[in-house]
Order: sequence, then C-alpha cells, then structure tokens
Amino acid sequence: MPDPSRDVRWGSRALVATLLSLVLVVSLPWPAGATGYPPLPLEFGRQLIGNLSAPSLAPGASGDVGFSVTDPLSSSIDSVTITLQVYAFNGFPGNATSSVPVSGAPILATATASGPAVNVSLGSLPHGQVYRGSVNVLTSSSTPAGTFAVRTALTFTLASNGTAYRLESRGWFTDALWAAATELPNGSATLNLSELGVSGVTPETAVLVTTSDWDWVLGGVLVAAVVLAGAAAWVYFRRGPGSTSGAR
Repeated sequence: MPDPSRDVRWGSRALVATLLSLVLVVSLPWPAGATGYPPLPLEFGRQLIGNLSAPSLAPGASGDVGFSVTDPLSSSIDSVTITLQVYAFNGFPGNATSSVPVSGAPILATATASGPAVNVSLGSLPHGQVYRGSVNVLTSSSTPAGTFAVRTALTFTLASNGTAYRLESRGWFTDALWAAATELPNGSATLNLSELGVSGVTPETAVLVTTSDWDWVLGGVLVAAVVLAGAAAWVYFRRGPGSTSGAR
C-alpha cells in the first residue's frame, strides 16, 4: 500500500523547493520596458489594473484569466489596451525555472486572437469607470505541470491632452535593470520609473497546471507565491521614501 506519510514528506520538500525557485522567475532575462513614457503617481499603477486572477487547470482543461481596468485619473482615457503574456515556466515536480516550453504551453485567447500573448482593446474609459474582463487560457494534454507566469502591460492616452502612457509588470524587465531602478546607492528602496522607461508598474499572476489531488491542494499556495512575487515590487520600494520619476 502507498505510504501517505511519504507522500506528505515529498510534497513538503517539493513545496519548499518550488517556492524558492519561484524567486528566480522574476530574474530571467526578459526584454526591458519601453522608453520615453511620462511617469504617473505610484498609486495609479495599482489602481489601473486590479482583480487579476488566474485558474488552476488539469492538462487539457481551460479557464479564464480575469482582470479589471479602472480610470483613476482626472480625465477620461482613450485607446486603452491591456496586454497579457505567458512568459516564464516553473516545472513541478523538479522545480526548474525556465522560459516557457514550446510544446504544450498554455495559450491565451480572445474572440479575435490567440497565442502566448494577447491584446485586449477597451476603447475609452471615463473617469472612475471600471471595466471587468477576462481572456481564455487553454491547455493541452501535453501541457507540463507547473506554474506559468503571466505578465501584464497597459497603454492608453489621456483624453485631455493626448499624452501617451505605458505601464508594465515586473516580468518585462531584466534583473539588472530592475535592481538599478529600485535601489538607491545607500541601499534604500525606490522606484525609478524614468530608468525603467514606463509610466508605472502593474501586477502579475500565474496559471497553475496540476496533475494530481496533492497538486490541487498545493496549487493555491504556489499561485499565491507567484502573485506575491509580482507584488513584491510594490512592497520593496514602499519600505522607504522613493521617487516616481526617480532622480537617483
């Protein structure tokens, strides 16, 4: 008969290793953000994209990545587009963090497009209005077990003056660029949006693909860890005084 205590011990070791390897996800060398966008006050990055959620799926199943977009600015915003992209993979068991595997990786889909990345055009949002939406995420029978990190970006123009803004999540930046933009020479935390080349920072999420009952129990913890890794950016630079445009 199977030994339940052995399964629990294995699961505990795997959990620790997985959580440690999730830290590496945000250190992978992804392209840096765009340049030349004016910075927004820090709190707007958190307010513009919210309620970001992703499903736990068995291979071959599908679900939805949910989100909301709010206009917290004093003017309506036009040409609003949110981008979601599956960009990193943490295998389970084995806990090897890497780029997304070509074979069997989850696909994001809207009514008009599908692929590793999709753009959702929202049109215009009046001040204070909230848009709630989702994109479908599809897996196949060959999708490997693990967490698939999803990074986000948001672009829009301010209706009052036509100024263009772009916000990106942590996954768009290299580890070196992020370190340079979030730590002052004296070790204090900051957020230098000018160095990152964006108007603000948005949250991330992750899709969990599971293959057993134990994985389903573990799943909530793993997805929460990835979400916290994306949110750690905010915790990091808000520990001390910082700058939105970021004179260093």
